[in-house]
Amino acid sequence: MAKRPHSRYDCVPGCSVEAAISLIDGKWKCVILFHLLEGTQRFNEIRRRIPGVTQRTLTNQLRELEADGLIVRKVYAEVPPKVEYSLSDLGHTMTPILSALKDWGDANLDRFAKAQAA
Repeated sequence: MAKRPHSRYDCVPGCSVEAAISLIDGKWKCVILFHLLEGTQRFNEIRRRIPGVTQRTLTNQLRELEADGLIVRKVYAEVPPKVEYSLSDLGHTMTPILSALKDWGDANLDRFAKAQAA
């Protein structure tokens, strides 16, 4: 199921946040983008780095990220086909956001462990 694109940007307070969140609203999108910060990767490389994601979900999330212009998919004409994913210029602008999310997660990881234990 494809995601519904953001339908309106009427500039009420918070609309820019809503628009930004709509680009990364999939469960695995930020994780995929974070791993692509390290450079170009093939599908199975990404899948190995995110063991909790199914092949179908990863495929859908990558398609949505590509459609939104955050990643670039490059297909090589060889047998078997070789496909590589990398951040687009727009995707690279997410670097400080992804780094801030990682830093916040690192600083608060103990809170998540306590919540799961309870």
